[in-house]
Amino acid sequence: MVDLETFRHETRGWLEQNCPESMRTRMVPGEDIVGGRKRMSTNPDAYVWLQRMAEKGWTAPTWPKEYGGAGLRKDEFLVLLDELQIIKARPPLVGMGISMIGPTLLEYGTDAQKLRHLPAIVRGDLAWCQGYSEPGAGSDLASLQTRAEDQGDYYLVNGSKIWTSGALHADWIFCLVRTDMQAPKHEGISFLLFSMDSPGVSVRPIEMLNGSSPFCQTFFEDVEVPKIDRVHKQNQGWSVAKRLLQHERSGLESLASADKAGPLQRIKPSMPLSALAKHYANASEITDLVLRDEIISNDMRKRAFTLTQARAVVESEANTPGATTSIFNYIEAEYVKDQLELQNRIRGTQAFGWEGDSFTEEEISMCRLNLEAKSISIAGGSNEIQLNIIAKRVLGLPD
Repeated sequence: MVDLETFRHETRGWLEQNCPESMRTRMVPGEDIVGGRKRMSTNPDAYVWLQRMAEKGWTAPTWPKEYGGAGLRKDEFLVLLDELQIIKARPPLVGMGISMIGPTLLEYGTDAQKLRHLPAIVRGDLAWCQGYSEPGAGSDLASLQTRAEDQGDYYLVNGSKIWTSGALHADWIFCLVRTDMQAPKHEGISFLLFSMDSPGVSVRPIEMLNGSSPFCQTFFEDVEVPKIDRVHKQNQGWSVAKRLLQHERSGLESLASADKAGPLQRIKPSMPLSALAKHYANASEITDLVLRDEIISNDMRKRAFTLTQARAVVESEANTPGATTSIFNYIEAEYVKDQLELQNRIRGTQAFGWEGDSFTEEEISMCRLNLEAKSISIAGGSNEIQLNIIAKRVLGLPD
């Protein structure tokens, strides 16, 4: 077994030799890789970086080697995180394959499902989307009505999903369906995997207020899904769904890339907030004491948040620390909204540029991002849902 200092030395040398220079810069929209070939990165270096990292198993460092991972111990994983952050490396691969369905299959998937899907996820061969929310089942997800009728060796799926992020570019979907219409709403739900190219699947983009269209509504009409693509037992998909949401809410996968593609990175301006304030005030010092205090407090909140995430990796027995992930989801949502509002205060009227030569590219993008960010306290479970989970599952308060 390689000792930790040797592993660090070898890791540092390998990263220095193999990470392209353009992959050591702030992520540029459109250059990230989510998997598959329906939405390609605009930077060829991204594919060089992905291939090299995948060959090392470092797109999923803690996954077992038989599924394409590197099988790193927890202490080795933390060293890798540290070295990636030192060189400001971009993630070689992002998306729901790595952060959500992959870890869930490791726990609930059959051997055949793991062998079929996990190596493909590690290589970035497939992009995934999530079929959870419905027009009548958002925060109350267990009220979902998309149904899957038992047809012997396959299910016949009918219904629709909404807010399916990236569905237009996804190759596969992990989908919650109702397989027993008479059971209580948290029962009678199953968890299916199927191709987005299956006959009967159609996708309609949803244009947002900020002008982008990351979300879609997805329709299923007599979609045939083989039973071998059901994860876990029939009518027991709610347990799988909850575990997947814990992986999504934890944000721990983003640590492996110094959060180069997550919300905390996306909201970062081109310079630190203190420098940004000086720039817009055209001054060498921040004379507004209230603003100065807000900037310091904001930075302290971010540092405390990322340190707590890192501590969770160290302290957890599993790769995801259970119900406490709701704390991460809630705190991150509030931080992101508050930080963007702070940027608005700093920029003044220049913070509200939608288009035109009088605004910089960053001012326009941050204006649109500020509108988009209002949804972060709903995505992945609303703040109210997260607080209920924290109260019941973390603090042990009665219903």
